[in-house]
Formats: sequence, structure tokens, C-alpha cells
Amino acid sequence: MTAVARDPAAPWARERRLDLSLTLVVFTAGAGSLATEIGAARLLAPYYGSSTIVWANVIGLVLASLALGYWLGGRLADRRPSARLLGLLVVAAALGVAAIPFVSKPFLDVTVEGLDQVSAGAAIGSFFAVLALFAPPVTLLGMVAPFAVRLGVTEVATAGSVAGRLYAVSTLGSLLGTFLSALVAIPAIGTQRTLIASAALIALGGALVLGPRWLGVALGVAALAAIPPGAVRARDAIIYERESRYQFVQVVESDGARRLYLDEGLATHSVWRADTVLTGGIWDTFLAVPPLLGRPVQRVAILGNAGGTTARAFAVFYPEAEIDGVELDPAVTAAGRRYLGLGDNPRLRVHTADARPFLRRTRERYDLVFVDAYRPPYVPFYLATREFFRLVRERLRPGGIVALNVATVPGDDGLVDGIGGTLAREFPQVAGWQALRFNQLVLGFTEPLGRGKAAKRLARAPRPLRELTALLAAGMRRIEPSADPWTDDRSPVEWVTDRMIVEWAAESGEFDERTLPTAP
Repeated sequence: MTAVARDPAAPWARERRLDLSLTLVVFTAGAGSLATEIGAARLLAPYYGSSTIVWANVIGLVLASLALGYWLGGRLADRRPSARLLGLLVVAAALGVAAIPFVSKPFLDVTVEGLDQVSAGAAIGSFFAVLALFAPPVTLLGMVAPFAVRLGVTEVATAGSVAGRLYAVSTLGSLLGTFLSALVAIPAIGTQRTLIASAALIALGGALVLGPRWLGVALGVAALAAIPPGAVRARDAIIYERESRYQFVQVVESDGARRLYLDEGLATHSVWRADTVLTGGIWDTFLAVPPLLGRPVQRVAILGNAGGTTARAFAVFYPEAEIDGVELDPAVTAAGRRYLGLGDNPRLRVHTADARPFLRRTRERYDLVFVDAYRPPYVPFYLATREFFRLVRERLRPGGIVALNVATVPGDDGLVDGIGGTLAREFPQVAGWQALRFNQLVLGFTEPLGRGKAAKRLARAPRPLRELTALLAAGMRRIEPSADPWTDDRSPVEWVTDRMIVEWAAESGEFDERTLPTAP
């Protein structure tokens, strides 16, 4: 008999291949898990928005799923330390992530039924959406690192270095998945294809463990990217929709009007009608403010210009006013120009910028500053602080006025009191007007204005607006300075808005807004 020669280097080569495949699989799992988390927030935004509630649900449940995966992965690896089992877990996670874009729409459509009338649906709906859609595959991804550590440790003396190396590689993958998905993939190819690409990357990691034959799974998942993304939260009569860098944008035409919706579509952000610039909504209330100046309005800043509804009306009632419209999202401005008459005011200049940095940079002085950026649950805290209102006052001319559209719910003025009370620490006189059931107009005057003089000025408004200005004159109430004003360091706006909408949801399930008078 001839002895079969054994290559003494073969076991070492197999260990090297295993170490390399384990390193790559934890890297791809780390990248895929964080890309999936970013994708989760973007996928839910058109249904539930991107408030702190939604982000808390996404981050919290992803962390909980990863923690559960770490525990399960460690236990399973001790019982069945098999590279094949690890590869199958990774492939199962990849298929779960790949399925999300295709099963999410019908699932999310069901979860928002009955919740569309209250923003508080975001708290409950997004929690269960993340739990059902994302928790299972993320839990599987969480199992990868401890499983890989168990397979990679061949002797106790090197256990620490193996664990440290694999968790470091996993974290590097997570960093790459976070930045590439948020900054590159989603803006370039959209949320659906970003999730599919993440799934393909995860499947590739599984194939590296299972063998070349499994590469077909990764290629099959990648091929799903050829399927066109479906409409999100489809409505009747959609004439425009796109996913921008910041949000999901829709324009819907019905009943003779075009309406701009963002993200979950619970609120109308701009309205256009062919026959009138008056809307019967909150935009009309800003038109009642210029007569309070007691002089012709020359220059206005609109922070939160959206589709230009207020600016369009100014072209009719105050055509001499120069307007700086500030809008963060260029996709919203593009939709406004194309569908919502944003270009109807030749004296409007649109600035693509965040409101506060814009005010800090500009050297213009305004008669009026309109802030239309407070809509629960999206109230930027840095636009509701003493420092911001001090900056606003510096940008106003003597006698100038700031007007804030602040959302409320019946019986809860917490947000108005917080914002208005803080404003009153920087302005000598602040007044509030409950213009709509769910909106108060808060006015800050750089110079005190008596009620009698205010009423006389409002009575000289353009004739089609006098019924509106009469309501303002009768409804203004004084807002006192807050003993605990909000600052850049501490502005509990999220706590106030989240409590407000959750309590409202517990008491009532529908909005019934009172409309404002409009021109005949």
C-alpha cells in the first residue's frame, strides 16, 4: 500500500479562509444592518413622518433587535458551532431585508387606516411597523457577530483579540452602511433600491461562508433592483410625487384645487386654486397682519415658504412688497413652481436654506417675518428659542412684526404658551389669536400697539380681507413672558408636542377644522 501524503499546510489554509470569510460576513452584516435602519426611517416617513417619535421607535427597536440577536446568536453558536448554519442565518436575513420594500406598502396602508386624521398615529403605527417589518431580519443580523466570534476562536489565549477584531470590523461596516446609505445611495437610487442593495450585500456575505454556489442568491436579490419603485401612499389624482433628500413630496389635484403633501400626508402645506388666492386656511391669516404695521409693507421674509401659497396671495393684496421666501427643500420649491403658482409673484425671491442660518447670514431688514415651520410633530427646536427670536428681532425694522403659525389642539395651549412665552421675553408685546381650531397665530411686536390703535389699522385692510382682520382684532389676547423660556440649551419642544398629540389621540380621533372666510 502506498501512503497518502498529507499537506501539513492544509489545516492552516482552511483556517485562513474561514477567518477571511468570517471577517467579511461580519463586515457586510454590520453595513447591512445600519443601512436597513436608515432605510426604515425613510420608508416610514411617507406614512408616519420623521419626527422624534418615529426615530425613537426605529432606533430603539433596532437596538432591541440587535441585542436579542446577540443573545440568541451566542446561545445558538455554543450549541451548533457550524459555519453552514451561520451562512444560512445571513442569507435568511438578506431575504428578509429584500422583502421589506415589497410587503411594506400593503402592510403600512393597513396600519394607517383610521389614523390619518391624527398625527399621534405615528407613535403607535411606526412602532408596530418597525416591529413587524424590520425587527426579524435585524435580529438575524445581530446573531452574526457572536456566532462568528465563536467560530473564529480556536484557543482561549486568542479569544479576546478575535472578538475585538470581529466587532471592530462589524462597527466599521456599520459606519460605512450609515454614511453610504444616507449620503449616497438613498439620494441617488431611492429607498427601495437602497434596501435591495443592502440585502444583496448581506447575501454576498452569506455566500462567502456557504460557498460559490450561493452567489446566485446574492445576484437574484440584486436583480430585484430592476423592479420600479411603487407609489408610496398613493392617492387619487396625484399629479406629482418624488422622494427628496429630506422628505416625500406629493401634489394632488382634486375639487378644483392642488394641494401639497409631505411625508405622511396628514397636513396640507400649500394650496393652489385657479380662481382665487384665498384658501380658507392658515395662509390667509398672514394676510391680516400687514395692516397692523400702520404703513405700507415693503419687505417680508417667509420662513417655511413651501409651495408659495402666502407669497402668491401677497402679489394680489400687497403687490409692492418684496418677499424673501426661505425653503429648505429644493424639491418642494420645484413642485411649487410647476404646480402651485409659486412663480405668480414676480417680487418673490426663493432661497434654498434653513430658516435660522438664512436669518443669521442676511443683512436685510424686514417689516414682517412670517414663520410657518411649526407643525407637530415637526417643530424645529432651534426655531422656538430666545436666541432665535432675538435674531428675528434684530432683522426687523422699527415697528416690525413677527407672525408665527403655531399648531394647537382644543384645550391644550402648551405649545403656544411655550413658544409665545419665550417670544415675549424678547419682544415687548406678544399676542395670540386662535384663528383655526388647530392653529393659533402668535404675533410679536417690536413696538407696543394698543388694542384701539390695532383695531383702527386693521379696519383699513384691503376690502376682501376686512372680515378676516375684524376677527383678528376681536380675537387677539395678550401672551405674558414665560418664567422658564426655551433656549438653545434647553428647548423641550419635542416633549410638549409629543404629549400634546398623544393626549389628543386618546381623546379624539378626527379633525374638524373651522374654515376662515374667503373672498366671494
